[in-house]
Amino acid sequence: MVDAGAFAADARVELLDGELLDMSPQKSAHATAVGLVEEALRGCIPAGCHIRSQKPLALDDRSEPEPDIAVVPGQLRDYARRHPASALLIVEVADSSLPYDQTDKARAYARNGIPEYWILNLRERVLEVCRGAAAQGYRERQSIAAAGQVAPLLAPESSIQVSALLP
Repeated sequence: MVDAGAFAADARVELLDGELLDMSPQKSAHATAVGLVEEALRGCIPAGCHIRSQKPLALDDRSEPEPDIAVVPGQLRDYARRHPASALLIVEVADSSLPYDQTDKARAYARNGIPEYWILNLRERVLEVCRGAAAQGYRERQSIAAAGQVAPLLAPESSIQVSALLP
């Protein structure tokens, strides 16, 4: 549909579980948080991976979400002809989208084997860390306050202060 011109070039839509969803414009706090997360992760991702910011992830035939941040294997040019089908870590910055990110997106990411999913909850100023992907969802969920720290599974020796991710 996108290739056929069914949407304006600047339309913000996302495909999840066969449903096209209209994404609301980003507020300043959301955009700032996305940049802060990207900056923090850039300092700790291992060689052979790169960060994609707000770009499609071709999870399956029914889902092509555009996560705020996805750490994917390989280099940028590896995806010149196709979007990545998986990620090592996905981060969604959530304010108005919080319920959607905690339920529908979490299920889709877990079902497709994304090992780690973070929700930067701007409403409560916490980082929700989901791990242990399974067909029905994530087996492990932890909420980390702004004063806490998190180490991504892909870089367990690294420590990121949650407050450094919050605008």
